[in-house]
Amino acid sequence: MTTAPQDLQGLNFNLSEEHLAVQEAARDFANTELLPGIVERDNAQQFPAEQVQKMGELGFLGMMVSPDYGGGGMDTVSYVLAIEEISKVDASASVIMSVNNSLVCYGLEAFGSEEQKQKYLVPLASGQMIGAFCLSEPEAGSDATSQSTTADDMGDHYVVNGTKNWITNGSTSGVALVIAQTHREKGHRGINCLIVEKGTPGFVVGKKEDKLGIRASDTHSLLFTDVNVPKENRIGDDGFGFKFAMSTLNGGRIGIAAQALGIAAGAYELALKYSQERKAFGKAIFEHQAIQFKLAEMATKIEAARLLVYKAARLKDEHKDYVQAAAMAKLFASEIAMWAATEAVQIHGGYGFVKEFHVERMMRDAKITQIYEGTSEIQKLVIARELIR
Repeated sequence: MTTAPQDLQGLNFNLSEEHLAVQEAARDFANTELLPGIVERDNAQQFPAEQVQKMGELGFLGMMVSPDYGGGGMDTVSYVLAIEEISKVDASASVIMSVNNSLVCYGLEAFGSEEQKQKYLVPLASGQMIGAFCLSEPEAGSDATSQSTTADDMGDHYVVNGTKNWITNGSTSGVALVIAQTHREKGHRGINCLIVEKGTPGFVVGKKEDKLGIRASDTHSLLFTDVNVPKENRIGDDGFGFKFAMSTLNGGRIGIAAQALGIAAGAYELALKYSQERKAFGKAIFEHQAIQFKLAEMATKIEAARLLVYKAARLKDEHKDYVQAAAMAKLFASEIAMWAATEAVQIHGGYGFVKEFHVERMMRDAKITQIYEGTSEIQKLVIARELIR
């Protein structure tokens, strides 16, 4: 049975000078590059192409990748610090960053062949292109074993047919990691992960989703019709695809937990600032106990979420079992993000309903953190299974 005291043994929550430097760099980037025009991008569902290019130039798209493959060689703690700061301002930008780092780059570096790393990981880590992770389908969301997309083995290549839904970076990615069923009789042991390049005949970008939140990130359906994929583009052995997907998602949860933490913290900081400026009944609304109690509870729960996120990141960096910790971090941080953003809107009153004050966007952005890369309900299942493992 996993217990919290054992998990915490040897964990160091102090941030190094390097960590603080990463945090400051991400905060500066968010405020100088992402904040200007953020309302307009959200309204227009405009992908932040220029800002993403700068993210790549600054090393934010391959933070944990070894320098041997063009990455920053940083630890997971540095990564979550950067995600948190960017998410305080722009959750759309942070999910683009999270998918490229946590799912695509991590998966390729951990499980890809040397040839795959040289061909795909190097440009992905340096920001020359971004990647997409293709698991969800119209009938396969939380039940990831129910893959309808097929990859028929033709000897020296696979023929892929099917549809993937809710794909972040769907139209802007240069390469997609596609989970598909090859041996249906083997169930989840018959699934493979294939690297599919943009522009491959039969690989078509479908409709763009008109979303509640994270509207500046491009979310599309991807369609595959008789797409030929060479055998050398399969990641791992035949049938490794489901294990690949689950392993990458375990790490991805830490990134989304950090995103949720950032949304919550960003909403709190705006609410705290507003409460000291807005006057009611002759004094700043912060002086009213009702507002003080809201902010005190927000600060406390956000700090608790932060410790859970940092704990999961530390465990991953120390090569310890982090499955339960990552699920706990994502579950709690996402719930706090939704709650804190809603409270921030309430503190702003009528202004909270106005786009230029940002908190209404944060409330919309927060909701998805309870859904993607494993819903809150799935996180509870993961945690429960770990309790008796």
